[in-house]
Amino acid sequence: MTDSITAARELAVMGLPDVLHTVVAGDWSVSEPSQDLVDVDDPATGEVIVRFAPSSADQVDVAVHSAQEAQRQWTRRDPADRGRVLLRIADALRSNADTLARLETLDCGKPLAQAAADIALSARYFEYYAGAADKFGGETIPQPTGTFAYTAHEALGVVAHITPWNAPLSQLTRGIAPCLAVGNAVVVKPSELTPITTVASARIFVEAGLPADLCNVVLGLGTTTGEALTHHPLVRHITFTGSVAAGRRVGAVAAERIVGINLELGGKSPTIVCADADLDSAAQAGALAVIRNSGQSCFATTRLLVDRAVHDRFVELVAERIDGLSVGHGLDDPDVGPLISARQKAKVLGMIGDAASSGARVVVGGTAAVVDSAGHFVQPTLLADVTNDMPVARQEIFGPVQSILAFDTLDEAIDVANDTEYGLSAGVFTRDIGRAHTVAGALQAGQVQINRYTGAGVEVPFGGYKNSGLGREKGMAALRHYTQLKSVIMAIP
Repeated sequence: MTDSITAARELAVMGLPDVLHTVVAGDWSVSEPSQDLVDVDDPATGEVIVRFAPSSADQVDVAVHSAQEAQRQWTRRDPADRGRVLLRIADALRSNADTLARLETLDCGKPLAQAAADIALSARYFEYYAGAADKFGGETIPQPTGTFAYTAHEALGVVAHITPWNAPLSQLTRGIAPCLAVGNAVVVKPSELTPITTVASARIFVEAGLPADLCNVVLGLGTTTGEALTHHPLVRHITFTGSVAAGRRVGAVAAERIVGINLELGGKSPTIVCADADLDSAAQAGALAVIRNSGQSCFATTRLLVDRAVHDRFVELVAERIDGLSVGHGLDDPDVGPLISARQKAKVLGMIGDAASSGARVVVGGTAAVVDSAGHFVQPTLLADVTNDMPVARQEIFGPVQSILAFDTLDEAIDVANDTEYGLSAGVFTRDIGRAHTVAGALQAGQVQINRYTGAGVEVPFGGYKNSGLGREKGMAALRHYTQLKSVIMAIP
């Protein structure tokens, strides 16, 4: 069965046509003649699986205005009632999990098990923030006799969410669940490469009981639809995940308009492996970085800084875990799926070649993977003898490539780990608990993992230092970013 037939079947299950349009109030907004349609392909085959009509500036305006009208009523609802709606959405996502996972796999290429985990995570976001909706509030502040002061967190209004292609649904729900919990409305622009599950979920939300217009979806490129959305005068906050260059442009819009912003802009996350570490656990963490999303993850630890005393053995252990990983179409549930596009594949192979020509040693992989389809596949790759001046050690690769650098002293390792424009996440493996906390305190990153490196729970705040971004997602911290704080001071006669 071809991908286009498989996709058509899955789209039909979700009630989606083969041409996607702007979603307002949980239904299609096609009142205007559509522009030239944009193809969306399966990165495992290159086959077009759906098309979409880019949203016009007028359609963006309608989506934002209708969201604002809905938000006025939503923010007045009892927080516990908002929480009950979010719980119904969580249940609806779980009920549709199998179909959503297959659509996610077809759309962005990730193995089916990883897509299923993302759908489960998406439901968990709604479940978590449903429980937080009636438990998040202000505080009373001690004052002199005769004065009473308190604070209140109030909704912002309409929040624009511009989401990436590497984890479309979980990145979407990570932002909109806390937004809705505290009384905001959202207008979402998914990546033009992966719009399917965003459109499908917006309709699921309404069917589950979310008031119409609270989550509208506009489609198109960042330079057109994204610009119209971020510049809209009724948008009071912007959440963006993507490249540093694009984040700077979005940040400039927020600065010009004086609105709030959350930015997640990537990472080059280091993990320090000390001589006393559990090398098997550390090697597994290093291999996981090339498996999850085929290495297309800003969170991934893609610089392993290893004590020279255990360096050679550690290289062997990581190589054993990476060598032989299966590569293939996501629906076949391999270890590693395709990259998102031919352009990304060429970039990754180019960086591997540049590293090799600069003196890095290709231990495993290093070339395009031979798969029985016309997709964008690269072999899981391990590079040793990497030095910190190489582009592969400093630039975000976004592919299944792991790099190992040797160090002689812990101070040297910390200096190298921090010698980067990024600061999203970092890790350390050691059996010395004092050393672990010392290193965690010294690493310039928004999240540090000790003796593990995998995704932290929904409950744990996430965000970066330096060029990795601004603001925090996840946990209760997200609720503070999606509200504005009001202080009230009164005299008591």
